[in-house]
Amino acid sequence: MTQKSILITGCSSGIGYDAARTLQTRGWRVFATCRQEKDCERLRGEGLESFTLDYGDEASIKAAVAQVLERTGGTLDALFNNGAYAIPGAVEDMPRDALRAIFETNVFGYHDLTNRIIPVMRAQGHGRIVNCSSVLGLAAARFRGAYIASKFALEGLTDTLRLEMHDDPIQVILIEPGPITTLFRVNARAQFEKWIDWQNSAQRTIYENELQPRLYDDSGKPDTFELPSSAVTKKLTHALEAKRPKPRYYVTVPTYLAGIMRRILPTRAFDWVLLKG
Repeated sequence: MTQKSILITGCSSGIGYDAARTLQTRGWRVFATCRQEKDCERLRGEGLESFTLDYGDEASIKAAVAQVLERTGGTLDALFNNGAYAIPGAVEDMPRDALRAIFETNVFGYHDLTNRIIPVMRAQGHGRIVNCSSVLGLAAARFRGAYIASKFALEGLTDTLRLEMHDDPIQVILIEPGPITTLFRVNARAQFEKWIDWQNSAQRTIYENELQPRLYDDSGKPDTFELPSSAVTKKLTHALEAKRPKPRYYVTVPTYLAGIMRRILPTRAFDWVLLKG
């Protein structure tokens, strides 16, 4: 049997790293990409095929795809779009350039990479595209507006692409994790400090009493219902290897609850639940 190949983004740590290592042990040929070369060098030292791919850089995406196709002879069985980041802050405090920047990575980068891979999969007669969304692609939450907007957009693009691929041999799948043990919150601090002028915000009290204590909490105490990255990899493996994969996979209790409540509750009732946390 020919070894199956997959391109995974955001492999420096967390979900992408666990997925790359696990799929390699399952016999997949894994192209584990990272935004920074130093992380790629570390992964190569661990026996993974790794090179840079930065969603915010079109040239980087083009070069990474070219490298994959050169190594495989022009084929790719699966794509796992995973890398993303957040900018914590109130919507009213979010500069236009901050939204533009996060969409470049979390939406436009996914879109660009996916569109470069679709012709490859169509020509070979099969393929699976798996996009990592979030529980925050299903439900809103205060002070996460930029990330939520990007994930709502990703959900819409993915659902539409799935419909458009109905007559093609390409499966389009969403994975929607809730709280997962990663460096996501740590990485969000730099974005918060770069973009949000919280000292001059009308919401300053909330920043001081609620958002910042959580954002800068280094106690290591997990969130309620938090699961390790392997929980996402388990669903990803099914999405990649099942004969008939599901269109979407929920991960963690909060995602299941959000999916149910969004369908059955009136908007004001759902808002009440979200405000209570």
